[in-house]
Amino acid sequence: MDGYSISELWSILVMQGFSGLSLFSVLLLMALGLAIIFGQMGVINMAHGEFMTIGAYTIYLFSKVTEQYFPSLMPYYFLVAIFAAFAIAFAVGYLVEYSLIRHLYKRPLDTLLATWGLSLIMQQIFRSVFGAREVSATLPDWLMGSWQPTPDIDIPLNGLFVMGISIAVTIAVVLFLYRSNWGLKVRATTQNRIMAGSVGINTKKVDRITFAVGCGIAGIAGASFTTIASTGPTSGSLYIVDTFLVVVFGGAGSIIGTVSSAFSIAQAQSILTFFLTNAMGKVVTLMTIIIILMMRPEGLFTSKVRK
Repeated sequence: MDGYSISELWSILVMQGFSGLSLFSVLLLMALGLAIIFGQMGVINMAHGEFMTIGAYTIYLFSKVTEQYFPSLMPYYFLVAIFAAFAIAFAVGYLVEYSLIRHLYKRPLDTLLATWGLSLIMQQIFRSVFGAREVSATLPDWLMGSWQPTPDIDIPLNGLFVMGISIAVTIAVVLFLYRSNWGLKVRATTQNRIMAGSVGINTKKVDRITFAVGCGIAGIAGASFTTIASTGPTSGSLYIVDTFLVVVFGGAGSIIGTVSSAFSIAQAQSILTFFLTNAMGKVVTLMTIIIILMMRPEGLFTSKVRK
């Protein structure tokens, strides 16, 4: 840290912290979907990143169609496209659960291999439809620029918007799981599937909707991703390892753990990669997580589940 004054160092930490919040927001949205699928259902979905890519390409398509045919709607299309990203990813997730996942419950290795193969198929479909090159959506003007609380600090508006989305989705997931009749059915099925079925809960339908909701949230993560980076066929797969890391480190099935883990990992990577190299920053972060998991294998938080 030699060569930096105290004020410069403070400005760097603040801006890197907000940069980390943008990464945190995308990781959190990805991890929330995966926490539902993996934490609540025990399904290892290696294609989760591709559902994020579906959301990102949805935003791209909406931006191109709006720009070409409805230019007057450019300031408004993004909000509508976010809901479309959720709906399309939800629909594809519903189809995948019905045609593939439902046959592989209680077979984790088979599920892992099947969803990994599915991810490769989906990546090839993206290449065939959109091409191998990365593409970028045209963002509304209100997402451009930055907010300057001080002359030395620039905070991107798109990062603030993505953070707002992540907060809203997190609240919606908590309400969905803990304050709704459907969430009660999900938790009952998770705790004791046989007993849940015996009292009239359609556990197969619960599984299908829960998996689809997790995929839909990944679609929202993809929509948020387009505000900070371009989209390619493998964009989602670049986040899948970090997403699983967030869920495992936070404690599978724990929403509080997912939020805390996503924040810790994103901030550590953002700040360390500035002062170290990108690779070394990730190595230090990963080694720290491994050491903590060795001492606490269940993660930061655990959810009590009756087996």
